[in-house]
Amino acid sequence: MSDILQPGQNVPLFSAPNQNGETVSLSHFEGKWLVIYFYPKDDTPGCTTEAKDFSAKVDDFSKLGASIIGVSTDSQKSHCKFIDKHNLTITLLSDPEHQVADAFGVWRLKKFMGYQQ
Repeated sequence: MSDILQPGQNVPLFSAPNQNGETVSLSHFEGKWLVIYFYPKDDTPGCTTEAKDFSAKVDDFSKLGASIIGVSTDSQKSHCKFIDKHNLTITLLSDPEHQVADAFGVWRLKKFMGYQQ
């Protein structure tokens, strides 16, 4: 587990499969704006709201030259179901070994009622 990325730091290089099994790498976005967000689980209330909100604003981001990518440890199959169920228009990356999340320093043990799980 690394430290959380701080403002001004370079984004770590990454590659991971999207919902369609295509490899997506940071290099695909060279010279462009990229919004990367990490979330715990497909089809949970908060994560669904976040993905639907990003999907609703995808055209606004696109007009600014920005792409949106969501990253979770869910499988490509899970991502496809999530996208279909909620008509999402964003790219979701599958990171089951949390390599991308580790590179960004966002993989942490979950705390519940003060206890780590």
